[in-house]
Order: sequence, then C-alpha cells, then structure tokens
Amino acid sequence: MRSDHPAVTVIGLGSMGSALASVLLDHGHGTTVWNRSAHRARPLADRGARAAATPEEAIAASPLVLACVLDHEVLHAILDPVAGSLAGKVLVNLSSGSPEQAAEAAAWARSHGADYLDGAIMTTPPGVGSPEMMFLYSGSHTAFETHRPTLGSLGDPLYLGSEPGLASLYDAALLGLMWSTMTGWLHGTALVGAEKTPATAFTPVAVRWLTAVSGFLTTYAPQVDAGRYPGDDATVDVQIAAVDHLIHAAEARGIDNALPELLKSAMERAKAAGHGSDSYASVIEVLRNRGVHA
Repeated sequence: MRSDHPAVTVIGLGSMGSALASVLLDHGHGTTVWNRSAHRARPLADRGARAAATPEEAIAASPLVLACVLDHEVLHAILDPVAGSLAGKVLVNLSSGSPEQAAEAAAWARSHGADYLDGAIMTTPPGVGSPEMMFLYSGSHTAFETHRPTLGSLGDPLYLGSEPGLASLYDAALLGLMWSTMTGWLHGTALVGAEKTPATAFTPVAVRWLTAVSGFLTTYAPQVDAGRYPGDDATVDVQIAAVDHLIHAAEARGIDNALPELLKSAMERAKAAGHGSDSYASVIEVLRNRGVHA
C-alpha cells in the first residue's frame, strides 16, 4: 500500500461491494473486506485483500469504512453490535435506503463518534471505476474532502451538501428519470417496430433526440425555479394535440398506451389549472399538487 493510497474497508461483498473492493485494489489501496458469507471474500483475498473474520476486525483495519449491503436493516444488523469500534472512523454508506433512513444513520453514526457520508452509486457493477460514472455523496463535508481522492477512484464523486438524505433523494429522482426515459424509449421502439423497424435502427435517432431534450431541460429549469412558464416555444395546448397523435398511432398498431395516456392526463390537469398557454414546464405545478396558475 502506498502512503497516498490509504487503507479502506469494504463491508458487504455482493456484486457491487465486490466491484468496489476490486477497484480499490486496482488503485493500490490496502483493502480489507468482510461479508456474512465468507466465501465471497476469497476471490478478493486471492488478489491481495485482507479478509477480516469479523465486522469489528474489518472496521479496525482502516480509517475509511465503505458499507454496501442490501438495505439499512442489514446495515444495522451488522454494525449495531460493533458500533463502539466506529469511533474516529468515517463510515460511507453505499447501501440503498430512503432520505429519512440516511438522516437516522447519520445521527446514529455521530452518536458513536463516527463521521458519516451517505452515498448513491449511479452505475451498475461493471461501471465502477469509470470516471464517467457518478457517485453521489451527502453528509459530512470534512469526511468527503478528506477522502475525496479515494472516493474518486470509484467514479466521479459529486458532493451534494451536508444534509445526509440528499444523495438518497437524488438517487430516487434520477432513477425515476431513468425508468421514465427507458420506458418511453421502449414504447417508441414498440411503435416503430410495428412497422418492422428494428430497435437498432431506431435507437441512434432516439439518442440524438435525447440530446435535444437535454437542452429543453436546461431551458425549463430556471422557469421551474421562478414559477413562471412563458409559452414562447411550445405550449401545453400544443403538447396535448401532439400526444393525441402518439396515442392514435400506437392504438392503431396495437401498442399499449398506458404511458402516453398518463402523460396526457398530467397535461390536461395542467391545462385545467390554467397553464394551457404556458410551457411544458408548468406541468410541475400539478405534479406538486398545487395546480394553481403562477
């Protein structure tokens, strides 16, 4: 281990935890690992990791402890019995959970003398180690800055703020964006596929279109923050007419229309709330359950 590559402990060796430990080893960090099923540590031990016999031994080995387990219930089942050993350590929790659970975990860690960062891994295991992949963090700024180089070996570390739940909140929001985007792509792929267009032909056009869509998001973000939605590009009324064309085309080809019908419903609610002549960004008003004209 080089002096500029401090020791790290990884608790939890599922697919993601194993990927984290593997990348840390690749970057020259002295890496200690622990998993409830000890056999998961063997491939990493063969590469030079230290396989701890207990969670307490694993925590004692490093100033930085990364936990990547199924959920907060599992996290506490592992760490509660050895909480005293966390004093003076930095605990980075990369397990799935809610913003509220993150806040509770931060308070729990502080009560045992540990600094706490909550994290969200915005990639699948094969993407760990790529500088293009985002790792979101929130919580102790001191802990983040101290260990930024180590965290940077896993992916691009983005610090969102001192509120521990922010990483989890962003994670949920970004996953919602991903699922909506992928389902929209699948619906479009099914639609053009009804005319024998293969997905591999449609997808490059779809990806190019997403570049334009990203520009719309950048345009609409200040409108959302200001609560003012000038309809100087395409109004909600225009979008309702356009989504009707999508619904008609899909229905004629036997494609399920649950998604576009849902989108149309949100647009019509925005129109009913007085936003028909506003930009599409005004739909956020009904998503916030406000439904009032800004």
